Amino acid sequence: MAFVVEDNAAIRESLVEALAELADVGTAGVASSEKSAIEWLCNPANEWDVAIVDLTLERGGSGFGVLSATRNRKPGRKVVVLTGSANPDVRKQCEALGSDGVFDKSIETDALIEYCQALPGRSGGG
Repeated sequence: MAFVVEDNAAIRESLVEALAELADVGTAGVASSEKSAIEWLCNPANEWDVAIVDLTLERGGSGFGVLSATRNRKPGRKVVVLTGSANPDVRKQCEALGSDGVFDKSIETDALIEYCQALPGRSGGG
């Protein structure tokens, strides 16, 4: 199951749809702010396999904060970044904060879908 952290509703909805249709990955939930993402992802009652995090979030929040907060996640859980600003410095910063991958929204969405398809134990929306 995926958890999508994205402040743009249209991008968020199309990503959830693409995950379900192309990668057979269900979405456990979504968040548009750093605070709500951290609260959900760090709640031990919530099940998820991969978190897909944008770096620019609502109310001045940042995906960097989400990465930092999920650093000590359970083994097997993945956190990847999907951003419009995936330059080499951003990639290094994300990796330093524990990201399992960084994908550029404009050119690497297919690579993100392929990454999700390859996740072990992925469960569809049904």
